[in-house]
Amino acid sequence: MKRYAILEVGPGAVILAASRHGLSELVITRRTKSAAERLAQKRWPEAAPDPILFPALREQLRAYFAGQRVRFDVKLDLDALTPFQRSVLRACARIRYGATMTYGQLADRVGHPGAARAVGGALARNPVPLVIPCHRVVAADGSLGGFSAEQGVALKRWLLDLEAAKRPSSSDPAMTP
Repeated sequence: MKRYAILEVGPGAVILAASRHGLSELVITRRTKSAAERLAQKRWPEAAPDPILFPALREQLRAYFAGQRVRFDVKLDLDALTPFQRSVLRACARIRYGATMTYGQLADRVGHPGAARAVGGALARNPVPLVIPCHRVVAADGSLGGFSAEQGVALKRWLLDLEAAKRPSSSDPAMTP
């Protein structure tokens, strides 16, 4: 049975969902905690709330949103992904805090030169953003590319600014719902 927990953080709330194998999804939302609760119930009607789910990860997320460098340490359930998608996400997980890499560089890193679009597609299916920091992957021209969270590239910019110690404001107009 799937379980979930909601954590209030800088830009809103993070929903953590767990399968019996580990963290299966992490949803970043600008919503209030009660609105995030409704989203979780709609998304996983069979899931049960678990307010003590992943206590160490919850502390790591609080530290991350406070601007601290964090190495997330949680067992992941990526079984729903293809082997290529998992290889891209494993390589993406090694991008250090505050750094960026292009989609093409990440394609090279996983042994598929010229597969930047396929890498982008794999990152778009990342079920655990932040833990696997797909926001750190940008286009070759330096533009942000895409981001699958609710706030899209505005949230991607917010996260990159946070990591660059620019201390984005949670009331940043680009982050409004």
